[in-house]
Amino acid sequence: MAVLAALGSLTANAEFRWNVTAGPTMNTLKFKQDLVEVTNTVGYTGGINGEMMFPGIGFGLDFGLLYNQMGAKVNLGQRKIWSSLGFGNEQVYIHNITIPLHLRFKYTRLNGLEDKIAPLVFGGPEFSIQVAHNCGDAFKFSGGDLGLTCGGGMELFRRWQLTVQYTWGMTYALKTKLLDNFSAQSRQWTVRAAYFF
Repeated sequence: MAVLAALGSLTANAEFRWNVTAGPTMNTLKFKQDLVEVTNTVGYTGGINGEMMFPGIGFGLDFGLLYNQMGAKVNLGQRKIWSSLGFGNEQVYIHNITIPLHLRFKYTRLNGLEDKIAPLVFGGPEFSIQVAHNCGDAFKFSGGDLGLTCGGGMELFRRWQLTVQYTWGMTYALKTKLLDNFSAQSRQWTVRAAYFF
């Protein structure tokens, strides 16, 4: 009961803010076996995020609702099983709605300097729901996946945040139709700028 009371007190005093965020991504797909060449592609992401920081300790949570385009170029034409059916260097696009849930730490004990610049780090899971894709003839898509993210950045003038993060896909994003066990997880670098209301 004492722990619940303490958590309730922290939540009541927590600072809650919303932001809009957007930025570019660098994406690839990590297949279980190294059968074909996979090339990185550039995508983009954007949406809204909420940040809840607990005063005095520097820790908090962030969560949001984001659109995220990811994928890669997969050279199926390197293997006869696909090239004989007319597949070549296929550009794969996956369009996701992503829900991040991160624990974050913002260093705010800088003798007033934190009002101008405050470093931060964060990490946690990201849940993605696939809403669209291409390359339906070659691949079966999972419908969604789970990623693990870590990142860092800085807050400027308490209004802007610039962050860089890396996300490892923990579950498969797609499989080839012809080889059932040939599946891939997503990998993604993301740079975001966020503006707080």
